[in-house]
Amino acid sequence: MNGFTPDEAESARQLLRLALAEDLGTIGDRTSSTLIPADQHGSVAVVSRAAGVLAGLPIITLIAAEFDSSFIVDYLLADGALVQSGQSVAILTGTMRSLLTAERTLLNFLQHLSGVATLTHRYVAEIRGTAATILDTRKTTPGWRRLEKYAVRMGGGTNHRFGLYDGYLIKDNHLAALGDPSMTVVQAIERARAARGEELIPIEVEVDTLEQLQQVLPLQPEIVLLDNMSLTELTRAVALRNQLAPGTKLEASGGVTLATVAAIARTGVDRISVGALTHSAPALDIGLDYQPRLR
Repeated sequence: MNGFTPDEAESARQLLRLALAEDLGTIGDRTSSTLIPADQHGSVAVVSRAAGVLAGLPIITLIAAEFDSSFIVDYLLADGALVQSGQSVAILTGTMRSLLTAERTLLNFLQHLSGVATLTHRYVAEIRGTAATILDTRKTTPGWRRLEKYAVRMGGGTNHRFGLYDGYLIKDNHLAALGDPSMTVVQAIERARAARGEELIPIEVEVDTLEQLQQVLPLQPEIVLLDNMSLTELTRAVALRNQLAPGTKLEASGGVTLATVAAIARTGVDRISVGALTHSAPALDIGLDYQPRLR
């Protein structure tokens, strides 16, 4: 089974603690503790009620460690696997009180992360046969970034920078904020390159016109982001890049949808960043089904 990195696991643990705390308060699960005998054991199946791509299954093991270490987990599928409607992905065995209490928290994680992976998979499928790559953005749920970017990878996508700390992305607002009319995008790249020194940190610059692109390409930044360009402009941008700086990657961004992504990829850009992967992915419908025969 695909697993979290140590950083991803720590993010998941922190989120799980918050989720369980807000669900249980200081009282706990009133319904289960009232209706279910403390010594009653049983099993539940984690079942996908829709076709999609799985992500977040390590959450089950982490919930067991945080909430009830007596859980026994039998994984039937791995993260990144295609799942069909009605297919079981894991079996959990333990005290019924604990299983019922953990149910909502467990499903919230699995549904959201599998939704991100499923939407990413759809975008990746749309551009199959081209040289382009689908990337996520920093448009993530606060606190969930590492897990959502993990889910993007499980769907076949690629992670953009994780934060402001691990890459330069020079945008128009950076130039505007300087308040210096003499500061051009070319000068901004030179300043970033001088600050970077020998560090292996990529420099990416955003342009929204072909004229800006022509100014930028002679400096050969690692990546140029082409913001909200038409298909005609993207095609011309690729031709300019091939002529002036063949080593620079071109990234299309803005207005990318499932209906437009294939045409964008066919222009010859190397990367397509899609904020919707993380900020607009619908949850994959996943539920827990009681397994009386396993009691």
